[in-house]
Amino acid sequence: MPVVKARESDINLLARLLRAEAEGEGTQGMLMVGNIGINRIRANCSDFKGIRTIPQMIYQPHAFEAVIHGYFYQGAREKERSLARRAVNGHRLWPAKFSLWYFRPPGDCPSQSTFCRKI
Repeated sequence: MPVVKARESDINLLARLLRAEAEGEGTQGMLMVGNIGINRIRANCSDFKGIRTIPQMIYQPHAFEAVIHGYFYQGAREKERSLARRAVNGHRLWPAKFSLWYFRPPGDCPSQSTFCRKI
């Protein structure tokens, strides 16, 4: 059951965001970006007060690098649409389970850390 309302056009829009923001990070990274977006819609706090829909979340000023810098142009593929549906249906992964922001530091994760994940 969806945790936010989403039409098929919303799923496609979210899928485009997943691809633009995290295609190079694989399935897990794209799903975590979806988690962050859905959390922002559900939170109604901080910078995300009044954000109630997927388009509002994606096009919020200064929210996503892909939208800001113009690489939010590629169409959604079925892989990304499937991940977008999973995020809308409430499938969340740690550490993005309740996160509202994400940050990917430059460089590789330290080999001794089992908790460091690129997202």
